[in-house]
Amino acid sequence: MDTEWPRWEVIKQDTPTAPLQMLGSVHAADPEHALLVARHVFVRRPSAHALFVAPADAFFMVTQEALKEGGWEVEVPGHPEKPYQVYRKASNRRSMIYGELAGKVVAQNPVDAVKKALLELPGPFFALWVVPEEALYGTEESPEVRESWFEPAKGKVYRLQSYYGLVGRHPKEVRRG
Repeated sequence: MDTEWPRWEVIKQDTPTAPLQMLGSVHAADPEHALLVARHVFVRRPSAHALFVAPADAFFMVTQEALKEGGWEVEVPGHPEKPYQVYRKASNRRSMIYGELAGKVVAQNPVDAVKKALLELPGPFFALWVVPEEALYGTEESPEVRESWFEPAKGKVYRLQSYYGLVGRHPKEVRRG
């Protein structure tokens, strides 16, 4: 018996003109729960304009190595074409963001979406993720949610832990006294 909630990938947009960015994942029972958990994990202090979640198994990923080695083009039944969002990791630099929206393609399945992304979207990448837009669940259609969830964080100043100093006496002071 599986005792773990399903995994949801989290996508955030900082401002209306900023690109969508893949931030990480959360475990939750359903999309509403995933969105709430994502807000608490990824949007407590920094500002946000929109937040989305999608089931992790809705994403299809391919790396540069997989493209070179082959075998990633699994047989996937064709369906009516639908829009896919394409996320790209453009460098191997460590970052809090592991994918940024590179564009959108219309395809019959995830493998076809990757093929179209390789032809239509510019730039080098280390990994590509495609996800059907219909799998995304988010705050974009609810101005009330946006205002109550994201506006309060805009007035809060974020400070690193070192700003606050130590609580109590420093260990060096205790040894002297």
